[in-house]
Amino acid sequence: MYQYIIRRFLIFIPMLIALSIIVFGLAKAAPGDPFSGKILDPEVGMEVYEKQRAELGLDKPVPVQYVRWASKIAQGSFGESITYKGRSVESLIKERFLNTVYLGLFALFITLIVALPIGIYSARRPYSLIDYGTTTFGFFGLAVPNFFFGLVVIYLFSIKLGWFPAQGTISSTKLTGIAEFKDRIHHLVLPGLTLGLASTASYMRYMRSEVMDVLGSDFIRTAKAKGMSANNVLYKHTLRNAMIPIITLLGMELGPLLGGAIITEQVFNFPGIGTLFIGSVINRDYPVVMAITLLLGVAILVGNLLADIFYSVVDPRIRYD
Repeated sequence: MYQYIIRRFLIFIPMLIALSIIVFGLAKAAPGDPFSGKILDPEVGMEVYEKQRAELGLDKPVPVQYVRWASKIAQGSFGESITYKGRSVESLIKERFLNTVYLGLFALFITLIVALPIGIYSARRPYSLIDYGTTTFGFFGLAVPNFFFGLVVIYLFSIKLGWFPAQGTISSTKLTGIAEFKDRIHHLVLPGLTLGLASTASYMRYMRSEVMDVLGSDFIRTAKAKGMSANNVLYKHTLRNAMIPIITLLGMELGPLLGGAIITEQVFNFPGIGTLFIGSVINRDYPVVMAITLLLGVAILVGNLLADIFYSVVDPRIRYD
C-alpha cells in the first residue's frame, strides 16, 4: 500500500506540471489583462498603466511569465493579488478557505445521512410508494438548478418565515464557543441544503441501483440459503460491494467541496472560495484565478487517491501490491 501511495505521488508531479501549464495558458488566452475593461481615469496617462503592466511583468513573453509564476509556486508562493493591492494570494484564500470547507462538509453530511439510508430502503422495497417518491425527488433534485432552488429557499425560509439568515457566515464576530458554533450552523442550513440537493439525488439513485444489483448476485442468494440473517446479508456483504461506486463519487467530491459550489456561494453571498473566484474572474485578477484553479486540480487528484485507498478498506479483495 505504501509503495502504491508513493508511486501515485510521483505520478502527481508531471500531472501538476501539465495542469499548471493548462491553467496558465487558459488565463493568458482570455482577452485583456487586469487593466482592461476598467474605467480609466482621464487624468492619468496611459504610460502610468503601461508602467504598472511592466511592474507586474505583463509586458514579458508568455513563456517568461510562466517560468516566473511557476518558480514562485515551487517556492510556496502564489504571488500578490492585483485587485487587492498589497495582499498575497495565500492570505486571500486562507481567510475564506475554512468557510468553504464548513459549507462543503455540511452539505456532504446532509447528503450522506439522507441519500444512503433512503437509497438502501428503496432497493430493499423496490416499486413501493416510498421508492416512487424517492425516484421523483431524485429527478427533481437533478433537474432543478441550484441557483433557482437557492432563491426559493431564501424566499420561503428567510423572507417569509424568517427561520434562517439568507447570507453571511455569522451574525456577530463577538460570538464565541457554543454560541458561535450554533450561529454558524444556523447560517449554513440554507446554502448547505442548496448545495447538497443535486448530490443527494445523485447518491440516492446510485445507492439504490448498486444495492439492487448486489442483492441479485449469486453469492447473496447463497448467503441467504445458508440461513444468514437479513441484516448480516445487508451490512456484511451487500453494502461493502455497493459502496465502491459511492466511494468513487466521494473522491470526486473533494474538488467541488473546496470550490464551494461557486453558484451557491454567489446566491447566498457566502464569503468562500467560490465568491473569491468569481470576483477575481470579473476583475481579471489572474494570480488569484490561477491559484484557486490549481488548488482545485490538486484536490481532485488527492480525492482520487483517497478513493483508491478506501477501495481496499471496503473490499478486501482489492490489493495494491
